[in-house]
Amino acid sequence: MSELRRTLTLGGAVVVGVGSMIGAGVFAAWGPAAAAAGDGLLVGLAVAGFIAFCNATSSAQLAAIHPESGGTYVYGRRQLGEGWGHAAGWGFVVGKTASCVAMALTVGAYIAPDNMRTVAVAAVVMVTAVNIGGLSRTVAVTCALLAVALGSLAVVVVTGWTSAEPAGGGIDLGEGSVHGVLQSAGFLFFAFAGYARVATLGEEVVDPERTIPRAIPAALGGVLVVYAIVALTLLRALPSPVLGSLDAPLRQVLDNADSSLGPIVQVGAAIAALGVLLNLIPGISRTTLAMARHRELPHWLAHVDGTRSLPLRAELTVAATVIVLILLLDLRDAIAISGVAVLLYYAITNGAALTLTPSQRRFPRAFAVVGLAGCIVLIGALPVHALVGGGGVILCGIGARHTARRLRNRTAE
Repeated sequence: MSELRRTLTLGGAVVVGVGSMIGAGVFAAWGPAAAAAGDGLLVGLAVAGFIAFCNATSSAQLAAIHPESGGTYVYGRRQLGEGWGHAAGWGFVVGKTASCVAMALTVGAYIAPDNMRTVAVAAVVMVTAVNIGGLSRTVAVTCALLAVALGSLAVVVVTGWTSAEPAGGGIDLGEGSVHGVLQSAGFLFFAFAGYARVATLGEEVVDPERTIPRAIPAALGGVLVVYAIVALTLLRALPSPVLGSLDAPLRQVLDNADSSLGPIVQVGAAIAALGVLLNLIPGISRTTLAMARHRELPHWLAHVDGTRSLPLRAELTVAATVIVLILLLDLRDAIAISGVAVLLYYAITNGAALTLTPSQRRFPRAFAVVGLAGCIVLIGALPVHALVGGGGVILCGIGARHTARRLRNRTAE
């Protein structure tokens, strides 16, 4: 059996998209964003959201035309050429694998800081067990995890707006330099990146030509509203210098209000991270499957398990890789590598969308232009160590592919 079953409806696709985003940054990205731009992080959030929207329109159009697993790996190959497809696929695998590491470590940091890596490994094992049970189970569990995450965010918002006095003072949107605002947007973009999870499920979505273009913007819009409410709450409750120094600012809001509900946020953050992890690992495995089909990765990974209708080998390989990296990387390293790789992935997505004909377009071409330029600008605004770490891994992968192809050609001669 070489094809995956189409079982995911519009509602399920939106849930998968939202579940892939809520938790990735809403509990942790505010600190570095505030450190970079102060109150100007609100402008950074708007910039990140708009660039994410532009990227989403490109992803949606391309997914409707190429409704198969692999996301921009497939779009890049079809629209730009094999080399660009490989760069996108490798960028996705690297970036999202690093995101998995970050999410697993987040679970460990909230549940048991002293045994963070052990808990993180256990989280990956648990999530993999759920995923290999089938996609329908994944959607059901995502719904449950998402409800808990949103509930914990609601606790923070209500507490932040009902506390006696605003601690953050008035909001100054002009605070922060242009570079600082752009850097904050780069950090906050990490919180939006999950919407591409829907596009990577192209072979499993019912009526993908209609479902995917509707599901991606719907998921992104809902998440942007949630993030804006949380950002305003944090800036009301905490001065931006304090916010910029915190790793768990949502918990601090409750502590400042002498609330006994702090553990709810602690557990909610861990569960939200689990929800993201639940959806990231299958997304990476689908891109791995697509690349293996074209022998860009070992062909052994192209197998689809007939009983579960899942790329089981790819999924287990991804999970094992994440576990190894959990033991080697810290949270900051994982986020840095992910940021550069994911933005590169979306830059290629927009480049592919620019090649569409007028009859294939569902959104104005200008969105793809802005998305491409925005991704490049945000990459340049990220800290230097992110560029060196993430960019180095990407270049090593591209170089390895080039070397392997040359060796195969010589052998063929």
